[in-house]
Amino acid sequence: MGSEMEPLLLAWSYFRRRKFQLCADLCTQMLEKSPYDQEPDSELPVSQAVWILKARALTEMVYVDEIDMDQEGIAEMTLDENAIAQVPRPGTSLKLPGVNQTGGPSQAVRPITQAGRPITGFLRPSTQSGRPGTMEQAIRTPRTAYTARPITSSGRYVRLGTASMLTSPDGPFINLSRLNLTKYSQKPKLAKALFEYIFHHENDVKTALDLAALSTEHSQYKDWWWKVQIGKCYYRLGMYREAEKQFKSALKQQEMVDTFLYLAKVYITLDQPMTALNLFKHGLDKFPGEVTLLCGIARIYEEMNNSSSAAEYYKEVLKQDSTHVEAIACIGSNHFYSDQPEVALRFYRRLLQMGVYNCQLFNNLGLCCFYAQQYDMTLTSFERALSLAENEEETADVWYNLGHIAVGIGDMSLAHQCFRLALVNNNHHAEAYNNLAVLEMRKGHVEQVSEPAVVQWAVCLLQGKATMCGWRYSICYTFKIIALESSRPGFGSQLWHILAM
Repeated sequence: MGSEMEPLLLAWSYFRRRKFQLCADLCTQMLEKSPYDQEPDSELPVSQAVWILKARALTEMVYVDEIDMDQEGIAEMTLDENAIAQVPRPGTSLKLPGVNQTGGPSQAVRPITQAGRPITGFLRPSTQSGRPGTMEQAIRTPRTAYTARPITSSGRYVRLGTASMLTSPDGPFINLSRLNLTKYSQKPKLAKALFEYIFHHENDVKTALDLAALSTEHSQYKDWWWKVQIGKCYYRLGMYREAEKQFKSALKQQEMVDTFLYLAKVYITLDQPMTALNLFKHGLDKFPGEVTLLCGIARIYEEMNNSSSAAEYYKEVLKQDSTHVEAIACIGSNHFYSDQPEVALRFYRRLLQMGVYNCQLFNNLGLCCFYAQQYDMTLTSFERALSLAENEEETADVWYNLGHIAVGIGDMSLAHQCFRLALVNNNHHAEAYNNLAVLEMRKGHVEQVSEPAVVQWAVCLLQGKATMCGWRYSICYTFKIIALESSRPGFGSQLWHILAM
């Protein structure tokens, strides 16, 4: 009873418990006992099993889900040559902001992104381009870039590839330049583990593509798994039409949920949302009630500015999975901007019960409590949000919302201080600039023609928002009010000219 566990079984136990580093270290110790630790010995099945287990452990340490993790940077947007039509029909493209056709909240009520789509209730990789510090925001706002290198999605793959330098002090685990891919392609189990190691850990897409091509040829083109991997390689290389062919061929052999998601990802990249929707619905015919397919449809509708249809599909998601965080957050956001804060409060409280505990959730809880007239929990939620803020941008957003609470209770002095605190934490907070200008206008400073500096200060504040925020609906209204109340001939036309620049 006092004997130790067999090393290979212990390494497998580490792998099952997601202790990948311990698993890899133990496999390294076992492989060091063999002089051919770089290549599995076909005569020793144990050595081959250890080699595969170490490759899988190293892969899992840097594994990134290729389905969801897709962020289109400014370089991909600028150099995109895969568009089907330069001027697509309304409602058939994700590149142009669609019109709200379902009677949902207008842009006067619900804020939208710089691309013209409503802000979602859940942060996804494809919705981060408008955040402060990104290249897209720096291009729209002068002198705010933090780096001179354009942000690209390929930069993430380069960073993943550097993980191979950290695996062993003696060098990489596998020397790819010396691999005989033809030999490994004849061993299916070994080839699959090797492919995932090359694709995810080493980030050598071309070598992975060569191995996948040889392996699918060895399987006489009957293995759907290899066709999916070839499609992933083609997608990573930007060959979307070739990837589409591989995914379609894989679906003919074996219909899998992941294959539907990969193919829909290709169509979204090609700016064909309607084709992706039809594909998702076809997938639902084969896999009724599949959460990932329902969520994919809801995301596309949300990006096409069809909030009502998106909410309906998110509700279908909750019928299948009542703990789906994205669906709960998006439905809560939609109810809040539809003037139903008490309903949104139920969804956000559900997230709190599920264990979600961050600044954004308490910030939303505070707003819902205030607009639902539950004032006892409003300030408590905002205090908790301030204590959980991880950076200055989050702190600025909380102070900005506190400023709205102060405006709601009629304390303009407190509102002025809150908006200023928002600007202290984030000097590029456009909405805080706009609201400060509105407060100055309400104080009557615009009417003081003898002191035009105050008027110009308010105008400069609004210019700050105009250059930093792609959404200009509220700015146009505020500009017009200042023009009407400034009592200066031609001032309104001058403001509109500045805004149009």
